[in-house]
Order: sequence, then structure tokens, then C-alpha cells
Amino acid sequence: MATRLSIAKADIIKVFDKLPVRVLRQAEIGRLLEENRAFWRLAQSTSLGLFIKYLLESTKLQKVHLPLPHRAETLFIWGAVSPYVVASAAKPGAYLCHYTAMHLHELTDQVPETIYANFEQRPVAPPASPPTQASIDAAFRRPQRLTTNICPLWDKRLCMVNGKHTGRRGVEEKTDADGLPFSVTGIERTLIDITVRPAYAGGVSEVLEAYRRAADRVSLNKLSATLKKMEFVYPYEQSIGFYLEHSGAYEASRIELFRAHPFKFDFYLTYAMKKTKYSARWRVHFPAGL
Repeated sequence: MATRLSIAKADIIKVFDKLPVRVLRQAEIGRLLEENRAFWRLAQSTSLGLFIKYLLESTKLQKVHLPLPHRAETLFIWGAVSPYVVASAAKPGAYLCHYTAMHLHELTDQVPETIYANFEQRPVAPPASPPTQASIDAAFRRPQRLTTNICPLWDKRLCMVNGKHTGRRGVEEKTDADGLPFSVTGIERTLIDITVRPAYAGGVSEVLEAYRRAADRVSLNKLSATLKKMEFVYPYEQSIGFYLEHSGAYEASRIELFRAHPFKFDFYLTYAMKKTKYSARWRVHFPAGL
């Protein structure tokens, strides 16, 4: 004997097929159930658990469990979905970033096996005291702190970066080959992020290459404005200016934008460097082999 769920199956599939997104959380499926329960003629005894069980067994709904160490997530996907779409939906408001954004913007030839996504921190108060040369020196002598919030995602890894709160500044919407939407940092924001966290971008040599490849597409005015609005404590404009100049892909007059104010500190291109050189023009220490 046919059940009410099996009788309503075709209508249920029509609703899911028309959804603008294909990655759902349990609560979103619950909302769809309640909004359509009367039209589908499902009894009140048809619980959300029973409804999801039926969909998993009888339709193209699949469950994706992301065992992130800091907080695991369970998602549901409708049909075939790329790992980029899943990763950008792994946390509410998340977006693809760093090496993954470099790949999507064709700023690297590499196809990283790790997918990087940013789930922003809550807003925090600025430090009680500004940085000093001694505090900068001490911070950059040590290895950079890296997230351990990593888990498998099909044949790749998902690395969830807990970045500073920016209100998703510089994030844009893209679609994958199947037309499904996901969020990713734009080129200007990507260049800032990989300057700040080169370890999530394949290292400083890959970052430098990204600056070269971005030359004919990046707006340096937008890059500068975005950097200022992100309100970093450290003087990353010195690192960005160094990358722009060292890449050899930008006119000198355009780079002067990042020398608008006198530099107060010596800075570092990355952390825990062994053999270094020094750019007096940008007051930046950088790896000797770069």
C-alpha cells in the first residue's frame, strides 16, 4: 500500500528541484516540510526525522557529515554538488578564501587538495595597546599559528579558517560549472588574505606569483581601500607594497599609493624565517631566496 510520502514524492521532488541552493541544513528541510505539509497532504505524525529518512532512501538527497574538530557540521545536498559549494556552506556566512580563492581566480597553476573556507570571528575590541617594534619582532620570530579545524571532504580536505570579523568585506558571489552559487573572496581581498596568512596560500613564492598574475585585473585603489577598512594592527601595506614592486608587474607610480604615510616599524613578509634580506624602501624582512 502506498504511503502518503510515496504519493507526494513527485511534488516533493519538484519543490526541491526549484530551490536556488542545493546545500541544506536540517532546519531548512524542516521549514520546507512545514510550508508544504498541507499541499503534500502529510499527517502531523510525519516527523522531520521520518521525512528526511524517506528522502535519503528514495530521492537524490544525500547527507554530508563534516567532522570538524571545533564543531562538526551535518549538511544535506540535493543531487550533485561541487566541493566548493559544500565548503562555502559549511558554516553560516562562510566563504572560500586563500589558496582556494587563488585557484578560482586563476592566480596559481596549482589545484590545492585542501579547500580553504573562512568563518569569521565575532567582532572583538582592538588591542589595549598598539604594537611596538619589540612585539612585532617577537611575534614574527615564531611560527605562524595555523588552524587545526580540518576534516575530510570527499577526496579533498576542508580547512576552516576562523578569520577576523570584516562583515564579509571583499567577498563576492560566483557560480560553479552547474550554475550553483558559492561565496569567495574577490581578487583584492584574496591578495590581502594571502599576504596576511601566506601559509594558507602555498608560501610567499606562491603569493608573489599571485601578485604577478593579478596585475591586469586588480584595482590597487580598491586593494588599498579594502586593506584600510579591515583595520589590521600590523602594517600589511608594507608587505603589499613589497610584493607589488618585487613582482615587477606594476608601474612604480601605481605602487606609491602604499607609501602614502611614513612607515613606523620594520616588518616581516612571513613568520619564522631563517635566512633573510631586507628592503629598506619597504622596511620589510623577506626570505633570502625570494
